[in-house]
Amino acid sequence: MAGRIPLVLLACGSFNPITHQHMRLFELARDHMHQTGLYHVVGGIVSPVGDDYGKRGLVASKHRLAMARLALQSSDWVSVDDWESKLEDWTETVVTMRYHYDRIAAQYHSSKDLPTVSEVPQLKLLCGADFMDTFKVPGLWRDDHVEEVVGRFGLVCVSRGSLQPDRAIHESDLLSRHRQSIFLVREWVHNEISATEVRRALRRGQSVKYLLPDSVIDYIREHNLYTQDSEMKNKDVKLRPLTKQTIQD
Repeated sequence: MAGRIPLVLLACGSFNPITHQHMRLFELARDHMHQTGLYHVVGGIVSPVGDDYGKRGLVASKHRLAMARLALQSSDWVSVDDWESKLEDWTETVVTMRYHYDRIAAQYHSSKDLPTVSEVPQLKLLCGADFMDTFKVPGLWRDDHVEEVVGRFGLVCVSRGSLQPDRAIHESDLLSRHRQSIFLVREWVHNEISATEVRRALRRGQSVKYLLPDSVIDYIREHNLYTQDSEMKNKDVKLRPLTKQTIQD
Protein backbone atom coordinates (compact mmCIF):
# COMPACT_ATOMS: atom_id res chain seq x y z
CA MET A 1 0.00 0.00 0.00
CA ALA A 2 2.72 2.42 -1.03
CA GLY A 3 1.79 6.08 -1.00
CA ARG A 4 -1.05 5.66 1.47
CA ILE A 5 -1.38 7.45 4.81
CA PRO A 6 -0.45 5.16 7.73
CA LEU A 7 -3.20 5.01 10.33
CA VAL A 8 -3.64 3.67 13.86
CA LEU A 9 -7.14 3.05 15.24
CA LEU A 10 -7.78 3.67 18.96
CA ALA A 11 -10.84 2.34 20.80
CA CYS A 12 -11.56 3.68 24.28
CA GLY A 13 -14.30 2.32 26.51
CA SER A 14 -15.28 0.10 29.40
CA PHE A 15 -14.80 -3.28 27.67
CA ASN A 16 -16.83 -4.71 30.51
CA PRO A 17 -16.30 -7.37 29.26
CA ILE A 18 -14.77 -7.26 25.79
CA THR A 19 -17.02 -9.03 23.25
CA HIS A 20 -16.77 -10.28 19.70
CA GLN A 21 -18.57 -7.08 18.66
CA HIS A 22 -15.77 -4.92 20.07
CA MET A 23 -13.21 -6.86 18.07
CA ARG A 24 -15.27 -6.80 14.89
CA LEU A 25 -15.24 -2.99 14.98
CA PHE A 26 -11.52 -3.07 14.27
CA GLU A 27 -11.84 -5.44 11.32
CA LEU A 28 -14.73 -3.51 9.79
CA ALA A 29 -12.96 -0.19 10.25
CA ARG A 30 -9.71 -1.45 8.75
CA ASP A 31 -11.49 -2.78 5.66
CA HIS A 32 -13.35 0.49 5.20
CA MET A 33 -10.29 2.70 5.58
CA HIS A 34 -8.36 0.54 3.12
CA GLN A 35 -11.23 0.78 0.64
CA THR A 36 -11.01 4.57 0.66
CA GLY A 37 -7.75 4.16 -1.19
CA LEU A 38 -6.16 6.75 1.08
CA TYR A 39 -5.13 4.88 4.22
CA HIS A 40 -3.08 1.91 5.33
CA VAL A 41 -4.05 0.75 8.82
CA VAL A 42 -0.83 -0.20 10.60
CA GLY A 43 -2.17 -0.86 14.08
CA GLY A 44 -5.06 -0.90 16.53
CA ILE A 45 -5.21 -0.13 20.24
CA VAL A 46 -7.77 -1.14 22.88
CA SER A 47 -7.64 1.25 25.85
CA PRO A 48 -9.94 0.25 28.74
CA VAL A 49 -11.16 3.10 30.94
CA GLY A 50 -9.92 3.46 34.50
CA ASP A 51 -11.76 2.25 37.59
CA ASP A 52 -12.74 5.79 38.63
CA TYR A 53 -15.04 6.22 35.63
CA GLY A 54 -17.95 5.44 37.91
CA LYS A 55 -20.05 3.32 35.58
CA ARG A 56 -22.43 0.90 37.21
CA GLY A 57 -21.19 -2.69 37.28
CA LEU A 58 -17.66 -1.78 36.17
CA VAL A 59 -15.28 -4.52 37.32
CA ALA A 60 -11.65 -3.76 38.19
CA SER A 61 -9.45 -2.69 35.29
CA LYS A 62 -6.98 -5.52 35.99
CA HIS A 63 -9.72 -7.96 35.00
CA ARG A 64 -10.89 -5.97 31.96
CA LEU A 65 -7.30 -5.69 30.74
CA ALA A 66 -6.68 -9.40 31.25
CA MET A 67 -9.87 -10.33 29.37
CA ALA A 68 -9.03 -7.99 26.50
CA ARG A 69 -5.55 -9.48 26.18
CA LEU A 70 -6.97 -12.99 26.15
CA ALA A 71 -9.54 -12.05 23.53
CA LEU A 72 -6.98 -10.44 21.22
CA GLN A 73 -4.31 -13.14 21.45
CA SER A 74 -5.05 -14.17 17.87
CA SER A 75 -4.79 -10.64 16.44
CA ASP A 76 -1.56 -9.67 14.73
CA TRP A 77 -2.36 -5.94 14.61
CA VAL A 78 -4.57 -4.97 17.59
CA SER A 79 -2.99 -4.62 21.04
CA VAL A 80 -4.21 -3.74 24.54
CA ASP A 81 -2.76 -0.72 26.33
CA ASP A 82 -3.00 -0.10 30.09
CA TRP A 83 -1.88 3.55 30.28
CA GLU A 84 -5.38 4.99 30.62
CA SER A 85 -6.61 2.39 33.09
CA LYS A 86 -3.62 2.86 35.39
CA LEU A 87 -4.10 6.60 35.90
CA GLU A 88 -5.09 7.65 39.41
CA ASP A 89 -8.18 9.44 38.11
CA TRP A 90 -10.39 9.09 35.05
CA THR A 91 -9.08 11.13 32.15
CA GLU A 92 -10.75 12.59 29.08
CA THR A 93 -10.65 10.70 25.79
CA VAL A 94 -8.78 13.57 24.15
CA VAL A 95 -5.97 13.26 26.73
CA THR A 96 -5.65 9.55 25.94
CA MET A 97 -5.51 10.36 22.25
CA ARG A 98 -2.75 12.95 22.79
CA TYR A 99 -0.74 10.41 24.77
CA HIS A 100 -1.00 7.71 22.11
CA TYR A 101 -0.28 10.08 19.25
CA ASP A 102 2.87 11.34 20.99
CA ARG A 103 3.94 7.75 21.69
CA ILE A 104 3.37 6.70 18.08
CA ALA A 105 5.27 9.73 16.80
CA ALA A 106 8.16 8.93 19.13
CA GLN A 107 8.25 5.34 17.85
CA TYR A 108 8.31 6.60 14.27
CA HIS A 109 11.15 9.01 14.92
CA SER A 110 13.15 6.26 16.61
CA SER A 111 12.84 4.31 13.32
CA LYS A 112 12.79 1.04 15.22
CA ASP A 113 9.21 -0.07 15.73
CA LEU A 114 7.63 1.09 12.48
CA PRO A 115 10.25 0.41 9.80
CA THR A 116 7.74 0.09 6.94
CA VAL A 117 5.97 3.40 7.64
CA SER A 118 7.06 6.38 5.53
CA GLU A 119 5.54 9.09 7.74
CA VAL A 120 4.16 9.56 11.24
CA PRO A 121 0.88 7.57 11.34
CA GLN A 122 -2.36 9.39 11.92
CA LEU A 123 -4.49 8.40 14.91
CA LYS A 124 -8.26 8.16 14.73
CA LEU A 125 -10.81 7.24 17.39
CA LEU A 126 -12.73 4.06 16.59
CA CYS A 127 -16.26 3.86 17.99
CA GLY A 128 -19.71 2.38 17.56
CA ALA A 129 -22.74 4.42 16.55
CA ASP A 130 -23.96 4.62 20.16
CA PHE A 131 -20.81 6.58 21.03
CA MET A 132 -21.94 9.47 18.82
CA ASP A 133 -24.95 10.03 21.06
CA THR A 134 -22.67 10.72 24.04
CA PHE A 135 -21.73 14.04 22.44
CA LYS A 136 -25.32 15.17 23.13
CA VAL A 137 -25.29 14.34 26.85
CA PRO A 138 -25.16 17.64 28.77
CA GLY A 139 -21.92 18.03 30.73
CA LEU A 140 -20.32 14.85 29.42
CA TRP A 141 -18.06 16.48 26.83
CA ARG A 142 -16.36 19.86 26.61
CA ASP A 143 -16.82 21.50 23.22
CA ASP A 144 -13.09 22.11 22.83
CA HIS A 145 -12.43 18.44 23.49
CA VAL A 146 -14.95 17.36 20.85
CA GLU A 147 -13.36 19.86 18.49
CA GLU A 148 -9.93 18.33 19.04
CA VAL A 149 -11.04 14.69 18.90
CA VAL A 150 -12.97 15.18 15.67
CA GLY A 151 -11.10 18.05 14.06
CA ARG A 152 -7.49 17.22 14.88
CA PHE A 153 -7.64 13.41 14.98
CA GLY A 154 -10.87 12.20 13.39
CA LEU A 155 -13.45 9.47 13.99
CA VAL A 156 -14.15 6.11 12.42
CA CYS A 157 -17.68 5.19 13.44
CA VAL A 158 -19.31 1.82 12.79
CA SER A 159 -23.10 1.60 12.52
CA ARG A 160 -24.88 -0.65 14.98
CA GLY A 161 -28.36 -2.03 14.37
CA SER A 162 -30.88 0.78 14.02
CA LEU A 163 -28.42 3.37 15.35
CA GLN A 164 -27.18 5.52 12.49
CA PRO A 165 -24.40 7.99 13.29
CA ASP A 166 -25.22 10.27 10.36
CA ARG A 167 -28.20 11.62 12.30
CA ALA A 168 -25.96 12.60 15.23
CA ILE A 169 -23.73 14.45 12.78
CA HIS A 170 -26.67 16.19 11.17
CA GLU A 171 -28.03 17.36 14.52
CA SER A 172 -24.69 18.79 15.72
CA ASP A 173 -23.24 21.97 14.23
CA LEU A 174 -19.83 21.08 15.64
CA LEU A 175 -19.78 17.57 14.16
CA SER A 176 -21.16 18.82 10.86
CA ARG A 177 -18.34 21.34 10.63
CA HIS A 178 -15.86 18.45 10.71
CA ARG A 179 -17.87 16.04 8.59
CA GLN A 180 -14.86 15.33 6.36
CA SER A 181 -12.98 13.97 9.40
CA ILE A 182 -15.70 11.46 10.30
CA PHE A 183 -15.69 8.14 8.48
CA LEU A 184 -18.94 6.19 8.69
CA VAL A 185 -18.69 2.42 8.34
CA ARG A 186 -21.77 0.40 7.46
CA GLU A 187 -22.03 -2.99 9.13
CA TRP A 188 -24.11 -5.11 6.79
CA VAL A 189 -23.86 -8.28 8.89
CA HIS A 190 -25.72 -7.09 11.96
CA ASN A 191 -24.10 -7.90 15.27
CA GLU A 192 -26.19 -6.97 18.27
CA ILE A 193 -23.88 -8.31 20.98
CA SER A 194 -24.10 -5.96 23.95
CA ALA A 195 -21.78 -6.06 26.96
CA THR A 196 -24.77 -4.98 29.09
CA GLU A 197 -26.79 -8.00 27.94
CA VAL A 198 -23.78 -10.26 28.38
CA ARG A 199 -23.44 -9.15 32.01
CA ARG A 200 -27.15 -9.69 32.55
CA ALA A 201 -26.92 -13.24 31.21
CA LEU A 202 -23.87 -13.98 33.33
CA ARG A 203 -25.39 -12.86 36.61
CA ARG A 204 -28.47 -14.93 35.81
CA GLY A 205 -26.36 -18.01 35.21
CA GLN A 206 -27.17 -18.16 31.49
CA SER A 207 -24.82 -19.20 28.70
CA VAL A 208 -22.76 -16.58 26.89
CA LYS A 209 -20.93 -19.06 24.67
CA TYR A 210 -20.28 -17.66 21.17
CA LEU A 211 -20.86 -14.13 22.48
CA LEU A 212 -17.40 -13.99 24.06
CA PRO A 213 -14.19 -15.88 23.31
CA ASP A 214 -13.97 -19.08 25.34
CA SER A 215 -10.80 -17.83 27.03
CA VAL A 216 -12.71 -14.79 28.34
CA ILE A 217 -15.59 -16.96 29.57
CA ASP A 218 -13.13 -19.17 31.42
CA TYR A 219 -11.50 -16.11 33.00
CA ILE A 220 -14.88 -14.76 34.14
CA ARG A 221 -15.73 -18.09 35.78
CA GLU A 222 -12.32 -18.42 37.39
CA HIS A 223 -12.57 -14.97 38.99
CA ASN A 224 -16.32 -15.07 39.66
CA LEU A 225 -17.00 -11.82 37.78
CA TYR A 226 -20.34 -10.26 36.85
CA THR A 227 -22.50 -11.32 39.75
CA GLN A 228 -25.53 -9.67 41.33
CA ASP A 229 -23.20 -7.98 43.80
CA SER A 230 -20.77 -6.67 41.18
CA GLU A 231 -23.63 -5.11 39.21
CA MET A 232 -24.41 -2.95 42.24
CA LYS A 233 -20.97 -1.37 42.16
CA ASN A 234 -21.22 2.39 41.48
CA LYS A 235 -25.02 2.12 41.61
CA ASP A 236 -25.48 5.58 43.09
CA VAL A 237 -22.27 7.11 41.77
CA LYS A 238 -22.31 9.90 39.23
CA LEU A 239 -20.12 9.34 36.18
CA ARG A 240 -16.71 10.87 36.77
CA PRO A 241 -16.82 12.95 33.55
CA LEU A 242 -19.90 14.75 34.86
CA THR A 243 -18.39 15.57 38.25
CA LYS A 244 -15.01 16.49 36.79
CA GLN A 245 -16.50 18.89 34.28
CA THR A 246 -18.53 20.53 37.07
CA ILE A 247 -15.37 21.08 39.12
CA GLN A 248 -13.51 22.51 36.13
CA ASP A 249 -16.36 24.85 35.22
